[in-house]
Amino acid sequence: MEPGGLEWLLVPMQQLVSWGAAGAMVFGGVVPYIPQYRDIRRTQNAEGFSTYVCLVLLVANILRILFWFGRHFESPLLWQSIIMIITMLLMLKLCTEVRVSNELNVKRRSFAAADSKDEEIKAPPKRSYLDFDLNYFWHWSKFTDYVQCVLTFTGVTGYITYLWLDSSLFVETLGFLAVFTEAMLGIPQLYRNYQNRSTEGMSIKMVLMWTSGDTFKTVYFILNQAPFQFSICGLLQVFVDIAILLQVYLYSHYPQKPVSHTAHPASTKAL
Repeated sequence: MEPGGLEWLLVPMQQLVSWGAAGAMVFGGVVPYIPQYRDIRRTQNAEGFSTYVCLVLLVANILRILFWFGRHFESPLLWQSIIMIITMLLMLKLCTEVRVSNELNVKRRSFAAADSKDEEIKAPPKRSYLDFDLNYFWHWSKFTDYVQCVLTFTGVTGYITYLWLDSSLFVETLGFLAVFTEAMLGIPQLYRNYQNRSTEGMSIKMVLMWTSGDTFKTVYFILNQAPFQFSICGLLQVFVDIAILLQVYLYSHYPQKPVSHTAHPASTKAL
């Protein structure tokens, strides 16, 4: 058979592999959040997932989209950001509904106990969601507040990007900030595990999916010669995932007494 006789088969196969890799790149990042979303809906309990995941990924992917206007990278990476933003907004909506529903129950009991003067004094101070207190940032009671925050951030950063789009230094810095923000996603979780001396409440299945997804993503960046910021920060993200998995092994085989922690831990991947 002539060397060129298999071209009719190899070319379509290569195209299918390319489409498959692109599809995995676009939708692979959201797969770990599907079981988490279903668990929250089933249990009506969002304590195992931190909305700071949504915050970090929204910021990272908005910046990545803005970076695309200054330097056109591969379309699958652009679509990945769009799909991830939609996914994080859906996660935010569900978590907010569940959390507010649970907190409303607590408030009803507090109101019922506030008839006497003594009980009112002993009652904990009520949280205000509609102020600019940094202690309660990203802990609002309405999903529309999150949407307004995201739109404001997008508008401000979009306007700044428009003004500085001709500056290659600004564009490259923007790209680095986008992928570096996403790469830092696991750091608060890593610190929280160390602080609590435990990985309880964290989905090991999700971390394994993060690790495999980040590894695939980094290899994709390198093979497709994506901007160097993507490859460097992808490798960093894989190292952080591996460090979290090492914590899972360490704390499961050598359990340690958990230490007390505040009501609002600096956690990103799980509360």
